[in-house]
Amino acid sequence: MSHLIQHLNPRQKEAVLYIDGPTLVLAGAGSGKTSVITRKIAYLIEECGMAARNIAALTFTNKAAREMKERVSGLLAKGAGRGLTVSTFHNLGLNIIRQECKTLGYKPGFSIFDAEDSRTLLKDLMLKEGDIDSDHLDMVQNQISNWKNDLVIPAHAKSKAQNKGEEFIAYVYERYTQALKAYNALDFDDLILIPVQLFHNEPEILKRWQKKIRYLLVDEYQDTNSSQYLLVKQIVGDRGKLTVVGDDDQSIYAWRGARPENMSMLRQDYPNLHLIKLEQNYRSTQRILKTANYLIAHNPHEFDKALWSDKSYGEPIRIIRCGNEELECERVANEIITQRLQRQIHFKDFAILYRGNHQARLMEIKLQQHQIPYAMSGGTSFFSRTEIKDIMAYLKLLVNPDDDNAFLRIVNTPRRQIGTSTLEALGRYAGERHISLFAAVDEMGLAREIPKQTLARLLRFREWVLHIGHLAETGNPINALREMVTDIDYEGWLVQNASSPKVGEKRMENVWYLIDSIRNLLERQQTEDDLDERDIGLEAALNKLILRDMLERNEEEEEMDQVQMMTLHASKGLEFPHVFMLGFEEDILPHRTSIEEDNVEEERRLCYVGITRAQKTLSITMAAKRKQYGEIIDTSNSRFLEELPEEEIETEGFGDHCPVRNEQKGRMTLDSLLADL
Repeated sequence: MSHLIQHLNPRQKEAVLYIDGPTLVLAGAGSGKTSVITRKIAYLIEECGMAARNIAALTFTNKAAREMKERVSGLLAKGAGRGLTVSTFHNLGLNIIRQECKTLGYKPGFSIFDAEDSRTLLKDLMLKEGDIDSDHLDMVQNQISNWKNDLVIPAHAKSKAQNKGEEFIAYVYERYTQALKAYNALDFDDLILIPVQLFHNEPEILKRWQKKIRYLLVDEYQDTNSSQYLLVKQIVGDRGKLTVVGDDDQSIYAWRGARPENMSMLRQDYPNLHLIKLEQNYRSTQRILKTANYLIAHNPHEFDKALWSDKSYGEPIRIIRCGNEELECERVANEIITQRLQRQIHFKDFAILYRGNHQARLMEIKLQQHQIPYAMSGGTSFFSRTEIKDIMAYLKLLVNPDDDNAFLRIVNTPRRQIGTSTLEALGRYAGERHISLFAAVDEMGLAREIPKQTLARLLRFREWVLHIGHLAETGNPINALREMVTDIDYEGWLVQNASSPKVGEKRMENVWYLIDSIRNLLERQQTEDDLDERDIGLEAALNKLILRDMLERNEEEEEMDQVQMMTLHASKGLEFPHVFMLGFEEDILPHRTSIEEDNVEEERRLCYVGITRAQKTLSITMAAKRKQYGEIIDTSNSRFLEELPEEEIETEGFGDHCPVRNEQKGRMTLDSLLADL
């Protein structure tokens, strides 16, 4: 066992070894929580004799789950971790639904709608009730998502409605739920909601899953919503074989349903809850931690903790006030160039954090002007663009007509006057016959379910897909694809639905680029010497394209010498030697919406997350004036500035001009530049 705990501090060791009851590990930023979780899993398998297949660890991102599983594998003997579940909440929910789909009334090949698929379905349903705008559509989609996360079913939503607007959204929710079921489809929120409902209604199935998962570990517990909280409670049952790791000071996702109060609920659910605090920080200087502790102390706390470090005291926190947002971004770019030379470090050692994506545009321009390489997190993958998803769905249906998800995406894109009622009827019929939607179109029995005119449209669509598929298989596949795109007038559809003709044309260029990529792959297949006959054709080319896209996205995550730019939300879980936080002003941080909704506590936690990303230095910037809606306005300093310890900060641009200090600073910069030359 010594190899599992020899490098841990006393509190971390306690968290690993305690298995006598439910445990809350209150893990401050940079306190080594992942080590605790992975080593506890290894301890349960190696020392406690628990089978890996009876342990599950849940987190919130695929990347975190992947890293956790790799670290556990590195701690165990080969094969000892076989059967271990380390996944996101949604992947666990998906596995439960797959195994219990018969009880739930779904066909095995059910589809999963992403946010865009759900939005399209909601738009179709709402269009039947009259004109809609995108803001209204967003509001309905968010409300339905919130209802699902809070375990509110359509009937309950209807009974709670207090006005016509709420009644309408509840009605759309009901229709949306019916349509998904008829399509043999689920949306993202269903992956948690449906298992929770299943376990509530089917105690025997719950017992079976409790027997399967005998010990549960949950990471980032402060980010759980109501349905995730209940799923954990159901699986654990009365046994209390549970370890949750979280930090209420880093709960920054209330806008997507997270409930930090779930941590407080643990004491009610498990009166014998064992609390362990991880307060030693391995990331930041003492000064950065003192500043973070001062700030977050202004929030109320159920669990008190104070981060500390045995690292050096470190440099002062710099607060820099600039004349306007352009000077702010110019200053940050210059600071990066100067510090890189002075400290003899890399561009990748710097991170620029901001509250909203709109702040990044001007910063990007300044970095480009100074030829500073940078990477922005959260970029759009080529394959996640609407036009690419549409054409890929057509291609998938060509090579596999039984792909229900592809069928649903494109059967009415562009419009073919095939509405949701028709598709629901088709879905019900296909479900009863246990066949795909595409196959059901050709069945004689469907004529009893769908009006003659509509059925004719479906049959025309089916014949056309088969025709294009035949051309692709027997002739030149690229010519067939070009004919397909021309037949449906996809360019006209894009221009019609784009914000401007130019945007539509740009999106069409992406489509031709996709088809060109397929042509290149097909040509390469024909020239490879070690060609496997099974790897020839459109299907193989599509699979390679998807795989290549995934690999390219992984490569983007690999370390390159670039300044990292991201929102404060996206920075959670990361760390950087030198951090710049932009826009330390009222209405930006804290954000105006949060001020209006009296939710400044979450904004303070977001600021705390930003501060604790910094390992060595932290510079906070603000603009005295800022352009807003074409008008120049005077800004106010963020209220959080008053909550930082005065003795730990160094201000600049607040009328505190110091000629001696400026001369010293200028000389240091010049000396480092000369030394570099």
